Amino acid sequence: MSEIKHNTSTTDTDTGFDLHKTVVLVGMMGAGKTAVGRALAARLGVPFLDSDAEIESAANMTIPEIFARDGEPFFRAKESQVIGRLLDEEKGILSTGGGAFLAEQNRTMITERGVSVWLRADLDVLWNRVKHKDTRPLLRTADPYATLRGIYEQRVPVYAQADLIADSDGETSIENMVNRVLDALATRPDVLERK
Repeated sequence: MSEIKHNTSTTDTDTGFDLHKTVVLVGMMGAGKTAVGRALAARLGVPFLDSDAEIESAANMTIPEIFARDGEPFFRAKESQVIGRLLDEEKGILSTGGGAFLAEQNRTMITERGVSVWLRADLDVLWNRVKHKDTRPLLRTADPYATLRGIYEQRVPVYAQADLIADSDGETSIENMVNRVLDALATRPDVLERK
């Protein structure tokens, strides 16, 4: 089960920014939402929140266990509730599950109370990151690559509705991905501005 961790200041913190709205990282499983989110939060000296970790903590179960016991519709309803609560808490960096942005109510809520950043990665990059993991309930199929491809093709048009985009090519370091997200956020002074 995931552990909820809130970042504290590190030597890499850049306190030269004011965060005005929560930054919500969206994208496919394997896009790097958690890794990039933690590093971005640390760089800005703001809290890092993970909606999946929050759900697991509240349920005292893993996401795959929740899917198995209660089904995806139940999970998605709880996910929306958790995202709403996290958007209302302290401003920070919020990593969401890959399917969270698909719900129109979530997209609306995120745009009204935060800003969405799509970590865009191509299918091969995503497959290389998830193919050896057994923690993805949606990929527990006879042909996980074909399943991932189908999910990817369904979700990309929805992710394209995100407020901002940062590209992940699979070779860029986490720190450079943070820089790409910061570059995207630089176009939105209503969200993040230099002090």
